[in-house]
Amino acid sequence: MDKKIKIAPSILAADFSKLGEEISAITIAGADYVHVDVMDGHYVPNLTIGPEVIKDIRKCTKIPFDVHLMITPVNPLLEDFAKSGSDIITFHPEAEDNPKATIEIIKSLGCKVGISLNPSTEINVLDKIIEDIDLILVMTVVPGFGGQSFMHDQLEKIENIRKLIDATGKDIELEVDGGINFETSQLAINAGADVLVAGTSTFQGGQDNYANNISKLRSRS
Repeated sequence: MDKKIKIAPSILAADFSKLGEEISAITIAGADYVHVDVMDGHYVPNLTIGPEVIKDIRKCTKIPFDVHLMITPVNPLLEDFAKSGSDIITFHPEAEDNPKATIEIIKSLGCKVGISLNPSTEINVLDKIIEDIDLILVMTVVPGFGGQSFMHDQLEKIENIRKLIDATGKDIELEVDGGINFETSQLAINAGADVLVAGTSTFQGGQDNYANNISKLRSRS
């Protein structure tokens, strides 16, 4: 039996003037995770939100917070993000000198661990850490820039990571983020993804459409 495809709406596409209401709406609409993109203006050019915002919006839903750290260094802020209510903390392995140590810190704080791969990152970075993580996030755009199109050349990477995960026998989620819409969601699912990050495609059309949007993203063709 196929695993259910999980949808993780990226709140960067939400209406920040009513962010709490938006998070409640995607919860009711059937979202599986709340995806929080944290950018520091250093590792990536944009600057977004930090632990205090996460702490405030944590009150709006009980579904897991999937927090993607596009920051460097990572380790000094991990405790703040964990205490703010993060459930999964994902980081980029090149952002710290010793990714294995970062993984252990995140685990010690009671959170699940994700590793994110940029389009240019080779999958061999997973060789020594795949047994220790809970989620692998494949970026299908260059992180830090909005409005990019899905990079089709990343589909082979998704397929290869799916094989690596299956070979471990572990329940490691394969998440895809970047340019996900109702068409590219199918490509990602067919390549082996089981979690899709979708911003604009989830939030388009207003709150009355969120449930339908999430259902369409999740469906298999």
